[in-house]
Amino acid sequence: MIDFTIPEDIQQQRKLFEMVAKDVMRPYSRYYDEHEHEIPWEYVNRMWPVMKMEWARRVMKAQQELAGEKKEKKRSGKKYHFNLQLIYMVEMLSWGDAGIYLCTPGPALAGFAIDAAGTPEQKVRFLKRFAEGDPKWGAMAITEPGAGSDVSAISTTAVRDGDEWVINGEKIFITNGWLALEASDGLVVVWATVDKSAGRAGIKSFIVPAGTPGAKVTKREHKLGIRASDTAALVFEDCRIPLDNVLGNPEVEKRDKKAGFKAAMVTFDTSRPVVAASALGIGRAAIEFVKEKLAEQGIEIPYNVPKHKLTAVQRDVLQMEAMHKMAWLLTLRAAAMSDERQPNALEASMAKVKAGKAVTWITQKAVELLGPLGYSTEYLAEKWMRDAKINDIFEGTGQINTLIVARRILGYSSRELK
Repeated sequence: MIDFTIPEDIQQQRKLFEMVAKDVMRPYSRYYDEHEHEIPWEYVNRMWPVMKMEWARRVMKAQQELAGEKKEKKRSGKKYHFNLQLIYMVEMLSWGDAGIYLCTPGPALAGFAIDAAGTPEQKVRFLKRFAEGDPKWGAMAITEPGAGSDVSAISTTAVRDGDEWVINGEKIFITNGWLALEASDGLVVVWATVDKSAGRAGIKSFIVPAGTPGAKVTKREHKLGIRASDTAALVFEDCRIPLDNVLGNPEVEKRDKKAGFKAAMVTFDTSRPVVAASALGIGRAAIEFVKEKLAEQGIEIPYNVPKHKLTAVQRDVLQMEAMHKMAWLLTLRAAAMSDERQPNALEASMAKVKAGKAVTWITQKAVELLGPLGYSTEYLAEKWMRDAKINDIFEGTGQINTLIVARRILGYSSRELK
Protein backbone atom coordinates (compact mmCIF):
# COMPACT_ATOMS: atom_id res chain seq x y z
CA MET A 1 0.00 0.00 0.00
CA ILE A 2 1.23 3.50 -0.81
CA ASP A 3 1.86 5.52 2.35
CA PHE A 4 2.13 9.30 2.03
CA THR A 5 2.94 9.82 5.71
CA ILE A 6 6.01 12.03 6.04
CA PRO A 7 8.73 10.14 8.02
CA GLU A 8 9.20 11.53 11.52
CA ASP A 9 12.81 12.62 10.98
CA ILE A 10 11.81 14.56 7.87
CA GLN A 11 8.94 16.21 9.76
CA GLN A 12 11.38 17.42 12.41
CA GLN A 13 13.83 18.62 9.78
CA ARG A 14 11.03 20.39 7.94
CA LYS A 15 10.08 22.35 11.07
CA LEU A 16 13.69 23.50 11.42
CA PHE A 17 13.84 24.73 7.83
CA GLU A 18 10.42 26.35 8.14
CA MET A 19 11.85 28.55 10.89
CA VAL A 20 14.81 29.42 8.68
CA ALA A 21 12.48 30.21 5.77
CA LYS A 22 10.24 32.46 7.91
CA ASP A 23 12.88 34.19 10.03
CA VAL A 24 15.97 34.37 7.80
CA MET A 25 14.71 34.23 4.22
CA ARG A 26 11.32 35.93 3.80
CA PRO A 27 12.35 39.12 5.67
CA TYR A 28 15.32 39.56 3.30
CA SER A 29 13.66 38.46 0.04
CA ARG A 30 13.08 41.93 -1.34
CA TYR A 31 16.48 43.23 -0.21
CA TYR A 32 18.50 40.55 -2.02
CA ASP A 33 16.23 40.76 -5.04
CA GLU A 34 17.21 44.43 -5.31
CA HIS A 35 20.89 43.91 -4.31
CA GLU A 36 21.94 41.28 -6.79
CA HIS A 37 25.33 39.59 -6.23
CA GLU A 38 25.44 40.30 -2.49
CA ILE A 39 25.99 37.14 -0.45
CA PRO A 40 23.04 36.58 1.97
CA TRP A 41 25.23 35.99 5.01
CA GLU A 42 22.26 35.93 7.41
CA TYR A 43 21.14 32.74 5.67
CA VAL A 44 24.57 31.30 4.87
CA ASN A 45 25.81 31.49 8.46
CA ARG A 46 22.61 29.86 9.75
CA MET A 47 22.78 26.99 7.24
CA TRP A 48 26.51 26.22 7.20
CA PRO A 49 26.62 24.18 10.46
CA VAL A 50 23.64 22.11 9.25
CA MET A 51 25.17 21.48 5.83
CA LYS A 52 28.57 20.60 7.33
CA MET A 53 26.94 17.90 9.44
CA GLU A 54 25.10 16.46 6.44
CA TRP A 55 28.20 16.26 4.29
CA ALA A 56 30.21 14.82 7.18
CA ARG A 57 27.70 11.95 7.15
CA ARG A 58 28.13 11.56 3.39
CA VAL A 59 31.92 11.48 3.77
CA MET A 60 31.64 8.83 6.49
CA LYS A 61 29.48 6.75 4.19
CA ALA A 62 32.06 7.09 1.41
CA GLN A 63 34.83 6.09 3.82
CA GLN A 64 32.93 2.95 4.70
CA GLU A 65 32.49 2.22 1.01
CA LEU A 66 36.22 2.80 0.46
CA ALA A 67 37.07 0.41 3.29
CA GLY A 68 34.79 -2.22 1.78
CA GLU A 69 32.41 -2.12 4.70
CA LYS A 70 28.75 -2.92 4.22
CA LYS A 71 26.35 -1.14 6.49
CA GLU A 72 24.10 -3.58 8.26
CA LYS A 73 20.40 -3.13 7.67
CA LYS A 74 18.53 -2.00 10.74
CA ARG A 75 15.84 -4.42 11.80
CA SER A 76 13.72 -1.49 12.90
CA GLY A 77 12.92 -0.94 9.23
CA LYS A 78 14.12 2.67 9.28
CA LYS A 79 15.80 3.91 6.13
CA TYR A 80 18.18 6.72 5.31
CA HIS A 81 16.18 8.54 2.64
CA PHE A 82 18.63 11.25 1.57
CA ASN A 83 16.83 12.32 -1.61
CA LEU A 84 13.43 12.47 0.07
CA GLN A 85 14.92 14.58 2.87
CA LEU A 86 16.54 16.79 0.27
CA ILE A 87 13.40 17.61 -1.70
CA TYR A 88 11.43 18.42 1.47
CA MET A 89 14.25 20.72 2.55
CA VAL A 90 14.53 22.39 -0.85
CA GLU A 91 10.76 22.85 -1.16
CA MET A 92 10.58 24.59 2.20
CA LEU A 93 13.64 26.79 1.63
CA SER A 94 12.34 27.80 -1.81
CA TRP A 95 9.03 28.67 -0.18
CA GLY A 96 11.18 31.07 1.85
CA ASP A 97 13.12 32.43 -1.14
CA ALA A 98 14.31 30.46 -4.17
CA GLY A 99 17.23 32.79 -4.95
CA ILE A 100 18.57 32.76 -1.40
CA TYR A 101 18.09 28.97 -1.24
CA LEU A 102 20.43 28.60 -4.23
CA CYS A 103 23.13 30.26 -2.09
CA THR A 104 23.03 27.36 0.36
CA PRO A 105 26.68 26.57 1.21
CA GLY A 106 27.83 23.13 0.13
CA PRO A 107 28.79 21.26 -3.05
CA ALA A 108 25.34 21.70 -4.69
CA LEU A 109 25.28 20.20 -8.21
CA ALA A 110 28.98 19.40 -7.94
CA GLY A 111 28.09 17.05 -5.08
CA PHE A 112 25.58 15.19 -7.25
CA ALA A 113 28.22 14.76 -9.96
CA ILE A 114 30.86 13.52 -7.53
CA ASP A 115 28.38 11.12 -5.95
CA ALA A 116 27.22 9.82 -9.34
CA ALA A 117 30.53 9.45 -11.19
CA GLY A 118 33.28 9.58 -8.58
CA THR A 119 35.16 6.67 -7.04
CA PRO A 120 34.87 6.08 -3.26
CA GLU A 121 38.31 7.67 -2.83
CA GLN A 122 37.24 10.74 -4.79
CA LYS A 123 34.02 11.09 -2.82
CA VAL A 124 36.01 11.18 0.42
CA ARG A 125 38.68 13.53 -0.94
CA PHE A 126 36.47 16.10 -2.62
CA LEU A 127 33.42 16.10 -0.34
CA LYS A 128 35.54 16.31 2.79
CA ARG A 129 36.22 20.01 2.21
CA PHE A 130 32.48 20.67 2.58
CA ALA A 131 32.45 19.04 6.01
CA GLU A 132 34.89 21.43 7.65
CA GLY A 133 36.10 25.03 7.88
CA ASP A 134 34.36 28.15 6.62
CA PRO A 135 31.37 28.26 4.23
CA LYS A 136 32.22 27.12 0.73
CA TRP A 137 30.37 26.28 -2.45
CA GLY A 138 30.50 23.89 -5.36
CA ALA A 139 29.29 24.36 -8.93
CA MET A 140 28.83 22.31 -12.08
CA ALA A 141 29.98 23.79 -15.39
CA ILE A 142 28.20 22.29 -18.39
CA THR A 143 26.56 24.95 -20.58
CA GLU A 144 28.68 26.61 -23.29
CA PRO A 145 27.99 29.37 -25.83
CA GLY A 146 27.58 26.65 -28.47
CA ALA A 147 26.28 23.84 -26.28
CA GLY A 148 23.13 24.54 -24.29
CA SER A 149 20.45 21.86 -24.32
CA ASP A 150 22.63 19.66 -26.55
CA VAL A 151 25.17 18.62 -23.93
CA SER A 152 26.85 16.26 -26.40
CA ALA A 153 28.06 19.33 -28.35
CA ILE A 154 30.48 20.33 -25.57
CA SER A 155 33.71 21.73 -27.02
CA THR A 156 35.71 22.38 -23.83
CA THR A 157 38.73 20.07 -24.00
CA ALA A 158 40.82 18.22 -21.44
CA VAL A 159 44.18 17.02 -22.75
CA ARG A 160 46.51 14.79 -20.78
CA ASP A 161 50.03 16.15 -20.26
CA GLY A 162 52.07 13.80 -18.10
CA ASP A 163 50.53 13.69 -14.64
CA GLU A 164 48.10 16.50 -15.36
CA TRP A 165 45.04 17.41 -17.39
CA VAL A 166 45.04 20.70 -19.27
CA ILE A 167 41.56 22.19 -19.65
CA ASN A 168 40.64 24.86 -22.21
CA GLY A 169 37.18 26.24 -22.90
CA GLU A 170 34.36 28.56 -21.84
CA LYS A 171 31.30 27.85 -19.70
CA ILE A 172 28.27 30.10 -19.21
CA PHE A 173 25.22 30.37 -16.91
CA ILE A 174 26.98 28.52 -14.07
CA THR A 175 25.04 28.61 -10.80
CA ASN A 176 27.40 29.43 -7.90
CA GLY A 177 30.33 29.77 -10.31
CA TRP A 178 31.70 32.89 -8.60
CA LEU A 179 30.92 31.58 -5.11
CA ALA A 180 32.81 28.35 -5.84
CA LEU A 181 35.88 29.75 -7.58
CA GLU A 182 36.43 33.19 -6.04
CA ALA A 183 34.33 33.71 -2.92
CA SER A 184 35.32 30.50 -1.15
CA ASP A 185 37.67 27.53 -1.14
CA GLY A 186 35.20 25.55 -3.23
CA LEU A 187 35.38 23.60 -6.46
CA VAL A 188 33.77 23.31 -9.89
CA VAL A 189 32.94 20.11 -11.77
CA VAL A 190 33.75 20.84 -15.41
CA TRP A 191 32.38 18.73 -18.26
CA ALA A 192 34.92 18.45 -21.07
CA THR A 193 35.85 16.11 -23.90
CA VAL A 194 39.07 14.11 -23.88
CA ASP A 195 38.52 12.85 -27.43
CA LYS A 196 36.27 14.74 -29.85
CA SER A 197 36.37 11.89 -32.35
CA ALA A 198 34.78 9.60 -29.73
CA GLY A 199 31.65 11.80 -29.55
CA ARG A 200 29.63 11.38 -26.37
CA ALA A 201 31.96 8.65 -25.09
CA GLY A 202 34.72 11.22 -24.86
CA ILE A 203 32.89 13.44 -22.36
CA LYS A 204 34.26 13.31 -18.82
CA SER A 205 33.83 15.32 -15.62
CA PHE A 206 36.80 17.04 -13.97
CA ILE A 207 37.32 18.66 -10.57
CA VAL A 208 38.79 22.17 -10.67
CA PRO A 209 39.42 23.51 -7.14
CA ALA A 210 39.25 27.22 -6.32
CA GLY A 211 42.58 28.97 -6.79
CA THR A 212 43.64 26.79 -9.74
CA PRO A 213 45.66 28.95 -12.20
CA GLY A 214 43.90 29.36 -15.53
CA ALA A 215 40.35 29.15 -14.09
CA LYS A 216 38.62 32.49 -13.76
CA VAL A 217 35.22 34.18 -13.62
CA THR A 218 34.67 36.57 -16.53
CA LYS A 219 31.09 37.70 -15.91
CA ARG A 220 28.25 37.62 -13.38
CA GLU A 221 24.81 37.69 -14.96
CA HIS A 222 22.00 40.14 -14.16
CA LYS A 223 18.76 38.14 -14.25
CA LEU A 224 14.97 38.36 -14.36
CA GLY A 225 14.52 36.28 -11.21
CA ILE A 226 16.43 34.33 -8.52
CA ARG A 227 18.62 37.43 -8.30
CA ALA A 228 20.21 36.46 -4.99
CA SER A 229 21.69 33.46 -6.80
CA ASP A 230 25.13 33.81 -8.37
CA THR A 231 25.19 32.94 -12.10
CA ALA A 232 28.59 33.25 -13.76
CA ALA A 233 30.58 32.78 -16.95
CA LEU A 234 33.85 30.89 -16.52
CA VAL A 235 36.92 30.61 -18.75
CA PHE A 236 39.58 27.91 -18.55
CA GLU A 237 42.89 28.79 -20.22
CA ASP A 238 45.60 26.11 -19.95
CA CYS A 239 44.06 25.20 -16.60
CA ARG A 240 46.12 22.37 -15.11
CA ILE A 241 44.69 19.90 -12.61
CA PRO A 242 46.05 16.60 -11.22
CA LEU A 243 45.51 13.45 -13.26
CA ASP A 244 43.26 11.87 -10.63
CA ASN A 245 40.86 14.85 -10.71
CA VAL A 246 38.85 13.20 -13.48
CA LEU A 247 35.75 11.61 -11.99
CA GLY A 248 35.55 7.86 -12.49
CA ASN A 249 37.26 6.03 -15.32
CA PRO A 250 39.46 8.33 -17.45
CA GLU A 251 39.56 5.87 -20.35
CA VAL A 252 37.28 6.29 -23.37
CA GLU A 253 35.05 3.24 -23.79
CA LYS A 254 35.21 2.57 -27.51
CA ARG A 255 32.67 -0.25 -27.33
CA ASP A 256 30.06 1.96 -25.73
CA LYS A 257 29.92 5.25 -27.61
CA LYS A 258 27.82 6.88 -24.91
CA ALA A 259 29.68 5.56 -21.83
CA GLY A 260 31.25 8.82 -20.65
CA PHE A 261 28.09 10.75 -21.47
CA LYS A 262 25.92 8.29 -19.54
CA ALA A 263 28.06 8.62 -16.43
CA ALA A 264 27.71 12.39 -16.52
CA MET A 265 23.97 12.36 -17.25
CA VAL A 266 23.23 10.23 -14.17
CA THR A 267 23.75 13.47 -12.25
CA PHE A 268 20.48 14.82 -13.66
CA ASP A 269 18.47 11.86 -12.39
CA THR A 270 19.12 13.14 -8.87
CA SER A 271 19.17 16.88 -9.49
CA ARG A 272 16.01 17.26 -11.61
CA PRO A 273 13.62 16.25 -8.80
CA VAL A 274 15.42 18.78 -6.61
CA VAL A 275 14.78 21.53 -9.17
CA ALA A 276 11.14 20.42 -9.31
CA ALA A 277 10.91 20.65 -5.50
CA SER A 278 12.31 24.18 -5.60
CA ALA A 279 9.72 25.19 -8.20
CA LEU A 280 6.93 23.78 -6.07
CA GLY A 281 8.11 25.70 -3.02
CA ILE A 282 7.61 28.91 -5.01
CA GLY A 283 4.23 27.65 -6.22
CA ARG A 284 3.05 26.86 -2.70
CA ALA A 285 4.05 30.33 -1.52
CA ALA A 286 1.97 31.90 -4.30
CA ILE A 287 -1.09 29.70 -3.66
CA GLU A 288 -1.05 30.35 0.09
CA PHE A 289 -0.74 34.10 -0.42
CA VAL A 290 -3.62 34.21 -2.91
CA LYS A 291 -5.88 32.24 -0.57
CA GLU A 292 -4.92 34.50 2.34
CA LYS A 293 -5.78 37.67 0.40
CA LEU A 294 -9.04 36.21 -0.91
CA ALA A 295 -10.04 35.18 2.61
CA GLU A 296 -9.53 38.79 3.74
CA GLN A 297 -12.18 39.70 1.17
CA GLY A 298 -14.53 36.99 2.40
CA ILE A 299 -13.85 34.63 -0.51
CA GLU A 300 -13.44 31.01 0.60
CA ILE A 301 -12.43 28.03 -1.53
CA PRO A 302 -14.93 25.14 -1.16
CA TYR A 303 -13.73 21.60 -1.84
CA ASN A 304 -17.06 19.78 -1.87
CA VAL A 305 -19.02 21.85 -4.39
CA PRO A 306 -19.70 20.87 -8.04
CA LYS A 307 -17.57 22.79 -10.51
CA HIS A 308 -20.54 24.50 -12.15
CA LYS A 309 -21.47 26.08 -8.82
CA LEU A 310 -18.04 27.64 -8.31
CA THR A 311 -17.07 31.17 -9.25
CA ALA A 312 -14.32 31.73 -11.82
CA VAL A 313 -11.91 32.73 -9.05
CA GLN A 314 -12.65 29.62 -7.01
CA ARG A 315 -12.13 27.40 -10.05
CA ASP A 316 -8.78 29.06 -10.78
CA VAL A 317 -7.52 28.52 -7.24
CA LEU A 318 -8.60 24.87 -7.25
CA GLN A 319 -6.83 24.42 -10.59
CA MET A 320 -3.68 25.99 -9.12
CA GLU A 321 -3.79 23.54 -6.23
CA ALA A 322 -4.46 20.55 -8.50
CA MET A 323 -1.51 21.35 -10.76
CA HIS A 324 0.72 21.81 -7.73
CA LYS A 325 -0.35 18.49 -6.22
CA MET A 326 0.18 16.56 -9.46
CA ALA A 327 3.71 17.90 -9.83
CA TRP A 328 4.52 17.24 -6.17
CA LEU A 329 3.44 13.59 -6.39
CA LEU A 330 5.67 13.12 -9.46
CA THR A 331 8.55 14.70 -7.56
CA LEU A 332 8.05 12.46 -4.53
CA ARG A 333 8.04 9.42 -6.78
CA ALA A 334 11.27 10.37 -8.56
CA ALA A 335 13.08 11.08 -5.28
CA ALA A 336 11.83 7.89 -3.60
CA MET A 337 13.01 5.81 -6.57
CA SER A 338 16.44 7.39 -6.30
CA ASP A 339 16.61 6.45 -2.62
CA GLU A 340 15.71 2.88 -3.55
CA ARG A 341 18.52 2.87 -6.17
CA GLN A 342 15.97 2.35 -8.93
CA PRO A 343 16.51 3.87 -12.41
CA ASN A 344 14.48 7.09 -12.43
CA ALA A 345 15.57 9.01 -15.54
CA LEU A 346 12.01 8.99 -16.91
CA GLU A 347 10.40 9.94 -13.61
CA ALA A 348 12.97 12.68 -12.94
CA SER A 349 12.26 14.31 -16.30
CA MET A 350 8.50 13.97 -15.80
CA ALA A 351 8.74 15.74 -12.44
CA LYS A 352 10.93 18.49 -13.88
CA VAL A 353 8.60 19.10 -16.86
CA LYS A 354 5.42 19.18 -14.82
CA ALA A 355 6.82 21.31 -12.01
CA GLY A 356 8.33 23.85 -14.40
CA LYS A 357 5.09 24.28 -16.32
CA ALA A 358 2.93 24.22 -13.20
CA VAL A 359 4.83 26.87 -11.25
CA THR A 360 5.02 29.18 -14.26
CA TRP A 361 1.22 29.00 -14.69
CA ILE A 362 0.47 29.13 -10.95
CA THR A 363 2.52 32.27 -10.28
CA GLN A 364 1.19 34.06 -13.37
CA LYS A 365 -2.35 33.21 -12.28
CA ALA A 366 -1.56 34.48 -8.77
CA VAL A 367 -0.52 37.88 -10.12
CA GLU A 368 -3.61 37.92 -12.33
CA LEU A 369 -6.00 37.13 -9.47
CA LEU A 370 -4.39 39.67 -7.16
CA GLY A 371 -4.53 42.42 -9.78
CA PRO A 372 -2.65 45.59 -8.69
CA LEU A 373 -1.59 43.86 -5.46
CA GLY A 374 0.07 41.13 -7.49
CA TYR A 375 1.83 43.54 -9.82
CA SER A 376 3.05 45.82 -7.04
CA THR A 377 6.42 45.36 -5.34
CA GLU A 378 4.63 45.89 -2.03
CA TYR A 379 4.18 42.11 -1.97
CA LEU A 380 6.32 39.21 -3.21
CA ALA A 381 3.82 37.83 -5.75
CA GLU A 382 5.47 39.52 -8.74
CA LYS A 383 8.87 38.29 -7.51
CA TRP A 384 7.61 34.71 -7.29
CA MET A 385 6.42 34.99 -10.89
CA ARG A 386 9.90 36.13 -11.95
CA ASP A 387 11.62 33.48 -9.84
CA ALA A 388 9.36 30.74 -11.21
CA LYS A 389 10.25 30.92 -14.91
CA ILE A 390 13.82 29.69 -14.55
CA ASN A 391 12.49 26.31 -13.36
CA ASP A 392 11.13 25.72 -16.85
CA ILE A 393 14.55 26.50 -18.35
CA PHE A 394 17.57 25.35 -16.34
CA GLU A 395 18.57 21.75 -15.60
CA GLY A 396 17.23 20.85 -19.04
CA THR A 397 14.50 22.98 -20.61
CA GLY A 398 10.89 21.91 -20.49
CA GLN A 399 11.08 21.06 -24.20
CA ILE A 400 14.17 18.88 -23.79
CA ASN A 401 12.74 17.01 -20.82
CA THR A 402 9.48 16.50 -22.70
CA LEU A 403 11.49 14.88 -25.50
CA ILE A 404 13.26 12.66 -22.97
CA VAL A 405 9.90 11.52 -21.58
CA ALA A 406 8.51 10.84 -25.06
CA ARG A 407 11.59 8.92 -26.21
CA ARG A 408 11.61 6.68 -23.15
CA ILE A 409 7.88 5.95 -23.27
CA LEU A 410 7.72 5.40 -27.04
CA GLY A 411 11.13 3.71 -27.39
CA TYR A 412 12.61 6.22 -29.85
CA SER A 413 16.24 7.31 -30.01
CA SER A 414 17.37 10.94 -30.03
CA ARG A 415 17.93 10.66 -33.78
CA GLU A 416 14.41 9.40 -34.39
CA LEU A 417 12.60 11.93 -32.21
CA LYS A 418 13.99 15.45 -31.91
